[in-house]
Amino acid sequence: MDKKIVSKNNRQKKEAKKFSHAKAFVTATFNNTLVNVTDPNGETLVWGTAGASGFKGARKATPYAATTAVETVAKKIKEKGISSIEIYIKGPGPGRDAAIRAFKSAGLEITAIADVTPIPHNGPRASKRRRV
Repeated sequence: MDKKIVSKNNRQKKEAKKFSHAKAFVTATFNNTLVNVTDPNGETLVWGTAGASGFKGARKATPYAATTAVETVAKKIKEKGISSIEIYIKGPGPGRDAAIRAFKSAGLEITAIADVTPIPHNGPRASKRRRV
């Protein structure tokens, strides 16, 4: 009796699709800077943060930490063959300008820069006035 041994991982590996253009979403908060690079369909290819780059505490909220996070992400997407990106920036943090400069210095062609920071059109009711 011949028994066939079938492994659990007999699935075929997904082939990585090749893209030359991508979208980079930079969220710059007061505490951290997050970078998410997606393909044109919106599926995440690479991501990185200032915290993942080795910064802790207040140093995460610096422009240098944002630059380091973007440089690591840019290196990974260049390996995937991406040469041009659209940048969407959200948030008021100190890493906003540093992220754009880092993408530019990494040698990627920037096709568009958009600020997608959510701004309330009046928003919820404000809390009562503070009396001192």
